[in-house]
Amino acid sequence: MPFQISALRRDDFENLLSLDDEALARQGAKRSIADRTPGFPCRVSLQDAEPGEPVILVPFCHQSAASPYRASGPIYIRQAAQTAVIPPDTVPALLRTRLLSVRAYNDNHLMTSADVIAGDDLEPLLTRTLAGDDVSYVHIHFARPGCYACRVDRVRDDIP
Repeated sequence: MPFQISALRRDDFENLLSLDDEALARQGAKRSIADRTPGFPCRVSLQDAEPGEPVILVPFCHQSAASPYRASGPIYIRQAAQTAVIPPDTVPALLRTRLLSVRAYNDNHLMTSADVIAGDDLEPLLTRTLAGDDVSYVHIHFARPGCYACRVDRVRDDIP
């Protein structure tokens, strides 16, 4: 089953990117400078920040549906990030180099399956998981810190 990995949209964070440190703190966010790579994975560009690059750590509700699985957590946004456009059936390097938690959800936003895998093994798992009739979408998290990484949807060929 073909899949599509989606980054978060820069537009959704534009208001935070121009705030000073004090205003960010009032929003529960924090600016810092990446001091290593990997270590500061941007959810907008789906790239790791380079050492010396400014990033903002922000709270983000990645599962906003009215469901027992409603959830939020911290994510990094690179100050200069542009929204990544990932071709179908493509896994960005950011995901390939990490241990991942892959969580599948149905139309009611209830988890139907979950697995922990090496990023290099992601494609076959996504293909199998999205082939299931009970799966509407998948969330990928970085397994060790548990932070949300991105969403994956089935590529629909019946939509013009």
